[in-house]
Amino acid sequence: MRRALAAIVTLLAGCAVAPVEHRADWMFNDARFAAPAEPIRSDNVFALDSAMRRYVATSIAPGVHSKGAKQALFDALYGQGQLKLDYDTELTRTAAQAFSARAGNCLSLAILTSALAKELELTVRYQMVYRGESWSRSDDTIYFDEHVNVTLIGEQPTGSRIRRGTSEMTIDFLSQRDLRNLHFRVIAENTIVSMFMNNRAAETMAASDLDGAYWWARAAIEADPHYLPAKNTLGVIYHRHHDLQSAERLFRHILDIEPDNFIAMSNLVQSLRELGKTSEADRFERRMAEIKPYPPFYYFDLGMEAMEKRNFAAARSMFRREIQRQAYYDKLHYWLALASYELGDVRDARKHLGIAIETSTTRKDRESYVAELARLNSGRLH
Repeated sequence: MRRALAAIVTLLAGCAVAPVEHRADWMFNDARFAAPAEPIRSDNVFALDSAMRRYVATSIAPGVHSKGAKQALFDALYGQGQLKLDYDTELTRTAAQAFSARAGNCLSLAILTSALAKELELTVRYQMVYRGESWSRSDDTIYFDEHVNVTLIGEQPTGSRIRRGTSEMTIDFLSQRDLRNLHFRVIAENTIVSMFMNNRAAETMAASDLDGAYWWARAAIEADPHYLPAKNTLGVIYHRHHDLQSAERLFRHILDIEPDNFIAMSNLVQSLRELGKTSEADRFERRMAEIKPYPPFYYFDLGMEAMEKRNFAAARSMFRREIQRQAYYDKLHYWLALASYELGDVRDARKHLGIAIETSTTRKDRESYVAELARLNSGRLH
């Protein structure tokens, strides 16, 4: 099994603001990419459509007088028979798209909540939530995932999905209990816009549309030049577009600001190797080993190699070691379930398929795991 490091892209991640020149013009090379199919506009991110305005007028506004605007909005988002949003990371949606689909990731929920709150003339605050490292992988790309939410400012809230304060209500897919004792950092709205566009760039790149991905990443950098993950994404796009010098320059720029940025360093190593700068790539790899001796998916990859050799006991052992670092990665629990099933441990297989269902982040994966669990319960898995 191929063990080379995949390109690493950040989704929803924050970065430190450093006193470094962030003028972005030198980063762009528009002539190398086909023009975007449609204009990329930041004002579309929060824009309300007619259906949303009608919903505010008919389903939220009538409750404002009796319980306050924040509680009325909270009830609309989580109350019985209301929006009932599903968690889905397959696509980062604008406010209007999340409202229409009744689904979205944490960023889409924050954007939708903010759009509705502004229509109700509420003040909002965005927060980056630090809850430990979380990684996911698709094909040849590793994603570093982080979490954002939005807080409404005003009267004392009630409800189970809020973080209580004297006059604040935090809207989040996570429960109040899950949010307890986590660290938060306030971020600006232009950073939220940059995150949205960076996610779209990563999603478009995953769909093999490098031209479209370039324009999304470009717009993300313009929205917030301090948001380093967008620059990393643009570097990955350049690399895959075979513009290795531009990729190298961007990754080095990030390392000038954050010298131990593991993600940029990992991507730089790949560019340096393809440019024939082997000794320098080796030097950075030694530094990466110091920063993170066992990189993301190290034990997972060992487990997959063991699965290919039908050494299911070794595979299960490696998957369990990876779970100690990534407790809620659905695909890891899925493969652990398969290894346990092959070892005759149906109870453990059922347990981890259940966790895979609970922690899956897309409807497609969730449906697949449910079908696998049904097959297991009928005596036939995979």
